[in-house]
Amino acid sequence: MIVATGSTVYTVLKRATTTVPVVITVSADAVLDGIAASLAHPGANFTGLSTGNLELYPKQIELLKLAVPKLSRVALLWNSENTAQVARLKVMRETTKRAGLSLIEVSGPTPEDIERGFASMARQRADAVVIMNDTFFIQQLEQIASLALKHRLPSLYGAVEYAEAGGFIGYGQRVLDNFHGAATYVDKILKGARPGDLPIEQPMRLELAINRRTAKAIGLSIPPELLLRADKVIE
Repeated sequence: MIVATGSTVYTVLKRATTTVPVVITVSADAVLDGIAASLAHPGANFTGLSTGNLELYPKQIELLKLAVPKLSRVALLWNSENTAQVARLKVMRETTKRAGLSLIEVSGPTPEDIERGFASMARQRADAVVIMNDTFFIQQLEQIASLALKHRLPSLYGAVEYAEAGGFIGYGQRVLDNFHGAATYVDKILKGARPGDLPIEQPMRLELAINRRTAKAIGLSIPPELLLRADKVIE
């Protein structure tokens, strides 16, 4: 059995084996990533946990519009080395277009690219930035949060841990919970269950974390309505 994280890794494993069970820890959309026929019946040798991030894009934009009332230009940090993000990029384009916003697309496949990307966002006068969920970006949360602060950009990432790392808004699930949940799948498969018969689990609980300290540092006043929605406010 293999426990794996990240769309790029899943793509490699899909080519490498159709028999060894693979338990995934995070996936914005396992069907879109091509590793499951459906969430209810994956059908092959992959199963595990989803983050459901595609469904969260409209909500992410809604939260940013609440936080930044004059929002008109949104930057998106994405990873061009992650081929699965190409389809997700299309969804974000559609989401921002429906919201009447301009989208500034910046790729950051390396720490150096992330730094250059934030400088580019500032030059293009972005009002805020959304960071697309990516396993590499999870490793770089502190760098991303620090750069958003440096350039005074309100920022949002689809996991609670981002606000705890110093980012402005973290909205989604707690990523660490998925790694705990993966152990349940491992146990079931070791006891004889077929991965293709085990539904891919979607987030049971979404949390909104707001870092008030960061908001103050970038000169942003958080609307009371947004604070009331928060599950966690970091002072």
